[in-house]
Amino acid sequence: MSEIDFRTIIRRRREGERQIRPEFDELCRVAADGSVPDYQLAAWLMAAYLRPLSDEETADLTLAMAESGERLDLTGVPKPWVDKHSTGGIGDKTTIALLPILAACGLSVTKMSGRGLGITGGTIDKLGSVPGFRTDLSPTEMVEQAKRIGIALTGQTPDLAPADKALYALRDVTETVDSLPLIVSSILSKKIAGGAEVVVLDVKCGSGSFNPTPEKAKRLASALKSVGEYAGLRVRASITDMDQVLGSACGNALEIREALDILRDHKRIRTGPAQRFKELVIYFAGLALHAAGMAETEQDGQAQAQGAITTGWAWKKAKDWFTAQGCESPLEEYELFLPTANERHPVLAPTGGYVHGLDARLIGEAVLHLGGGRITKADVLDLSVGIEIHREVGDKVDAEEAIATVHARNLSEAREAERRILEALTLRQEPCSKRPVILFPDEG
Repeated sequence: MSEIDFRTIIRRRREGERQIRPEFDELCRVAADGSVPDYQLAAWLMAAYLRPLSDEETADLTLAMAESGERLDLTGVPKPWVDKHSTGGIGDKTTIALLPILAACGLSVTKMSGRGLGITGGTIDKLGSVPGFRTDLSPTEMVEQAKRIGIALTGQTPDLAPADKALYALRDVTETVDSLPLIVSSILSKKIAGGAEVVVLDVKCGSGSFNPTPEKAKRLASALKSVGEYAGLRVRASITDMDQVLGSACGNALEIREALDILRDHKRIRTGPAQRFKELVIYFAGLALHAAGMAETEQDGQAQAQGAITTGWAWKKAKDWFTAQGCESPLEEYELFLPTANERHPVLAPTGGYVHGLDARLIGEAVLHLGGGRITKADVLDLSVGIEIHREVGDKVDAEEAIATVHARNLSEAREAERRILEALTLRQEPCSKRPVILFPDEG
């Protein structure tokens, strides 16, 4: 393709003119190879922020991003090819539990996951608490592993969707991160480059997410579905609660432990925050199985998922997965090999009452300041620290009852986390209803 004058691409975006696929191809080519200055790419991003792309333009940008580098060739991997994405939340360890369930039910999942920054943790960081677990699989290794066991996960690689990586870095410093079309293209381009045909999306909504209001979450979910369909994907998107921590555990090793508990010790998880997390995992498994044509209804898919857990097939897939990616010990020993913090400090309710709120953002900030998250990209994580939440919104608690446990490096840091947790807690004398974990289910 002949090169297009990049100034023309900037001008047409600035004027709000309809941009065509060759322009997006050129934009992504120069972003990937660095052949135009950052200030020109930044100019286009700001123009795109002020003159938002249509769904069709966003789909063209998405495909151009996906084709700016390598794309996984999943030939020989059993179909259906499925991926899952979350927009990020506090205590969100869904991927760890969900992927073995999907593989046990006959789906193939190849997934790129990221590291965390700020209060939302990243799957790659969580898996870093497992000794030996590799998150640097090459495209060839991913395909071969998916052929064998139905699961392959790696960190973001410069070979897949490199234009997205370049543009995302500039979005961060040009205050254009919250452009809806740019968010959508960034998410979906990596799914397409990874070979997915079916994508299920967990769009978080609440204080601990990037979508604090239902209106904002609904706009994102709708855009992801419509653009995904333009780009040839089968997309399902549901909006889920992030006003309180997902599950009990918040912190890297603690979250791995809770996700594995869902698969191994499912019989004892019947109530409380952990049951709420299990409910979400089963829901998205059912959604994926139905979207992929492996279940007649979502409810049938949920029954299949529960069966994969009950029979032990999902736990076997988890063991196959961790072994394939280098886990140095038998997975049954995860209670022994996952790192543990020096200090365990209970947080007691100051008075009796009903839990009306446990602000997820404040809990995430507490984990961040314990050392479990990054404030800057250069920060080194303490994978052992975190918080376990023992109560959820709607629960009745007594005075001096333990509502949380802080896992910290020392007592001083544990007490500071305790202060933040009590700030996040709202107790009142009148009862209140429990919050559903699925706020707005996918409507098909």
